[in-house]
Amino acid sequence: MTATGTEVAIALRGVKLQHERFTLGPIQCEIPQGMVTAIVGPNGSGKSTLFRALLGLEPIQAGEADILGQRVGGPQGEAYKSRIGFLAENPLQYENSMTADEKARFASCWYPNWDWERYRKLLRSFDIDGGQKLSKLSKGSRRKIELAVTMAHDPELLLLDEPSSGLDPFAWKAMLEELQRYMEPGNRTLVLATHIMEEIKRLADYILFINRGRILGLYEKDRLLDDWRTIVVQNEAAVKGDAERLQRTPGLQGVTEAGPGVYRLEVNEPEQGEAYCRENGFQVLAVQRMELEDILSCLIRKEEARR
Repeated sequence: MTATGTEVAIALRGVKLQHERFTLGPIQCEIPQGMVTAIVGPNGSGKSTLFRALLGLEPIQAGEADILGQRVGGPQGEAYKSRIGFLAENPLQYENSMTADEKARFASCWYPNWDWERYRKLLRSFDIDGGQKLSKLSKGSRRKIELAVTMAHDPELLLLDEPSSGLDPFAWKAMLEELQRYMEPGNRTLVLATHIMEEIKRLADYILFINRGRILGLYEKDRLLDDWRTIVVQNEAAVKGDAERLQRTPGLQGVTEAGPGVYRLEVNEPEQGEAYCRENGFQVLAVQRMELEDILSCLIRKEEARR
C-alpha cells in the first residue's frame, strides 16, 4: 500500500516480527511525509510493536524498514533517531525518581537540536511545573511532561502512542493545538496511534487500519469518510437469489440480511451502489455515512473471513 503524490517518511517492505504468541506482519506500506497518519486498531493489534520496530527497539526478523530515508538497522547506525520524537504508551518506571526538568536534562543529551526555550514554552502551554517529581504526578500531568520532552527538540517525525491518555479536556485541547502548530511548516510528519475518534477527525490526513498484526488498509481520511456508506435496501418480492445479486454491488464491502427482503450493505462506491440496487429491483430505504468505528469493524470482518 502506498500514499501517492507525496514523499515517503516511512517505508515498510515485507516487515515481520514474531513473538511467542504474536506476529506482526508481513507489512507492506508507505507512510507519507508532511502529513498526519493515525494508526487505528483494537488493543493488541500491533501498534506499539510497530513503533518499537521503527526505533530499533525490537529486531525486524524479515523485510526492510526505511525511516526518514535511512534503513532501520542499516550501516548508518542510529543517527536517524535524533530526528524523531517518540512518546511511548506507558511511562518508564526508572524515571519515577526524576523531576520533569531532570528528565528533560537527560533527554537533551541525545538531541543536538534540543531547545530549552521550546521545552519551557510547552510546559507553560500545558500548565505544568518542571520541578515536580514524576512519581508524585497524576497520569495526565505526567503525560503533559512527556509530550513536552518529546517535542522539545523540534523533531522531523513525531511517533505518538496514545498521546492523550489521561489528559483532561482542557489539556487535550492544548495538545491538539500544539500538534497543529507543529505541523504548520509543512515538512514535518506525525504518526499517532489512538483510540480517540475525535482526535483522528481533527488531526489525521491518512488512516492506517491494523488488526492482529496485519495492515487492513491505508486510506486518505476525507475520501474514506466521503465514500463509505451504509445502504439499506428492500425487495418486497423477496425472490430467491437476492443475496447473490447484491454480492455484485459495486464497491461492496459487506452485506447482512436485516429482515425478510431487507439488506444492509456497506459500500465504498455509494452512487454506483445505489444505482445498481435500483436497477436490480431493490428499493433504497436509507443511505448513511459510516463512522470510523464501523469502517474498522467492516474491514476486520473482511480480514477474518479471508483468514
